[in-house]
Amino acid sequence: MNQKVKLSILGISYSQVQAGAYALIFAEEDGIRRLPIVIGSPEAQSIAIIMENIKPPRPLSHDLMFSIFEKLDIELIEVLIYKYEAGAFFAELLLRQNNKEFRLDSRTSDAVALALRTKSPIYTTEEIMQNMAVVFHEQYPTSENAQEETSKNREEMIEELRLETLKIRLDEALQEEDYELATRLRDEINRRTNG
Repeated sequence: MNQKVKLSILGISYSQVQAGAYALIFAEEDGIRRLPIVIGSPEAQSIAIIMENIKPPRPLSHDLMFSIFEKLDIELIEVLIYKYEAGAFFAELLLRQNNKEFRLDSRTSDAVALALRTKSPIYTTEEIMQNMAVVFHEQYPTSENAQEETSKNREEMIEELRLETLKIRLDEALQEEDYELATRLRDEINRRTNG
């Protein structure tokens, strides 16, 4: 069985690539890899209000689901992001009620919104981390020239860059914590090396 990797949420950033979308940034526990996942605006709002301890005037959909869990004595054991396919991440909820366990398919953003409300752990697989995560080096030196060059190169078509150049651009994007660009570069690198 594929090894599980525990994740924590680093934050949410606005997507500069996909209009009306956000990037949910995960970090592996005790590690340097980051896993960015693009989510929609309503889901980002539902996740952000919990992270910011904001109470909406009326329950959101995920608040309603959380209330149902409580009333029916359903425990969310864990969320597992188990697959990446056709540009989308797949997740499942492991639920327990009356000593019976159930696994339910879920959109990753919905699963995370529920996990935050129930304080349940979020996991992914080592395979997903190896294929989809980006490595963040906090002690990497950056210069003004490197930052200017990175900004200029964002305008280049990623598909036209050589593989070696893509890897350099990926490192630069990570140093600037530009996870959106890093995600695009990582996907292009994976497309070329895996397919």
